[in-house]
Amino acid sequence: MRGGTSKGLYFRSDDLPPAGAERDAVLKALIGSEDLLQIDGLGGSRLVTAKLAIIGPSSRPDADVDYTYGIVPPGRGIVVYTSNCGNISAGVGPFAIDEGMVAARDPVTTVRIHNTNTGKLLVAHVPVQGRRAKVKGDFTIPGVPGSGAEIFLDYSGTAGAKTGRTLPTGAATDTLTMEDGRSFRVTLGDVANPAVFVAAEELGLTGSELPDAINADSALIATLLELRGRAAAMMGLAPDWRSAEAVTPALPMVMLVAPPASYADAQERAVDAEALDLRARMIFYNRCHESMPGTGSMCLAAMSRIPGTVVRDAMRMRNADSLRIGHPLGVMEVVVRAADAPGEPRFERLGFGRTARRLMQGTAFVMT
Repeated sequence: MRGGTSKGLYFRSDDLPPAGAERDAVLKALIGSEDLLQIDGLGGSRLVTAKLAIIGPSSRPDADVDYTYGIVPPGRGIVVYTSNCGNISAGVGPFAIDEGMVAARDPVTTVRIHNTNTGKLLVAHVPVQGRRAKVKGDFTIPGVPGSGAEIFLDYSGTAGAKTGRTLPTGAATDTLTMEDGRSFRVTLGDVANPAVFVAAEELGLTGSELPDAINADSALIATLLELRGRAAAMMGLAPDWRSAEAVTPALPMVMLVAPPASYADAQERAVDAEALDLRARMIFYNRCHESMPGTGSMCLAAMSRIPGTVVRDAMRMRNADSLRIGHPLGVMEVVVRAADAPGEPRFERLGFGRTARRLMQGTAFVMT
């Protein structure tokens, strides 16, 4: 299935071995784990096309299905389950409906999804037609050609996904000091997935750089690797920054943010400053994401409503109920509304629209 701007293999849980080494071996063989091109598997040689979802009966009474997200990073020989993926999660509701795991109700079926990676509940509002998930529609998202039926994903219940707190250190900003003595002002946030946010300017960037330029800058990638590792240690996700690559290769995500400005996207289309509230580039597995991941957008949106964060300082407040994010493939608009409450921030609305569709179903052959 394509879910949002990602693509992956979706499985019923009872069609796979139980969690463990045998299941991991099957998944690595199916997607192709040992080479960068994933030539002997169904992966597409990019992080956004090397993903998977396992869906089964819910293990908790307030959810309809359990959903486990995984990724087989090209060339690494591993399966990683530590995070969730907002784009892949967009396909979970349609899959559950079309597989008969959730009863279809016209015109919109609500699917309560327990993400086992984070232990959090997200809710998909899936348009239905003829007792199947609707595919055709007029909703568009940057990074996906054409249009489709809008699936709204409600992430308001995903605060503290891995650390238990929206602000893992309790502070809107922290300082990370590097091995060479440089210091960076950052925000550590944990909504949907944990992330570390840093101003692009502090890294000597404009904020309009595109993935190819960022990925080719080895000194920058080395700095971001250390910065991510130190953030992981500060969040309690790794014992020290040097072990973060092995212990938590996916989290936290690194987000570079900058104030609104006009730029040309990765397809050389003009993006006007008036169309966005801030610019953002997300670093994932030490590479710049081609667009903007759903979970990354949720953490970014949440931080945009907390005074004093790096994100809040970079953005232009235009609308109290939404945030427009300028990313490498255009502008993504998400819904966010914070509630006035003492202590940890609370969100009345937090979500985004995606499209999804089934690309094929059949039998894949495994060599293990």
